[in-house]
Amino acid sequence: MKKNRTRYIIGAIFILTIFGIILFYPLEILFYQDLPYTGFLKRAFFILLFSCVLCLYRIAKGPTAADRAVTLDMLGILIVGFCVITGISTGRSWYIDIAIAWALQSFIATLALAKFLEGKALDD
Repeated sequence: MKKNRTRYIIGAIFILTIFGIILFYPLEILFYQDLPYTGFLKRAFFILLFSCVLCLYRIAKGPTAADRAVTLDMLGILIVGFCVITGISTGRSWYIDIAIAWALQSFIATLALAKFLEGKALDD
């Protein structure tokens, strides 16, 4: 039990360190140099990152399977938000295409999970 907790803490510290480096020291190549709202995009990225951490906590500690399913859908929406922020900041439109595909896939996965939790087959 203690070994798993130690791995979890080391992993969480590693992930938070990587996200902190990305947030506070982003590569300048990722942003247009003449964007007037890069500060807003960085704050939006931080807010989405914090929301993602809260969603992961709810997935781990959710009291019911329905709470976990809703949180998993919210996590998909947050990933779409990350793709949109990245698409705006880099000026590449294929990030928006990835966001659209991810939203469709997240919707279908939520439907499949809801059917599974009800105990029905996918073709019912």
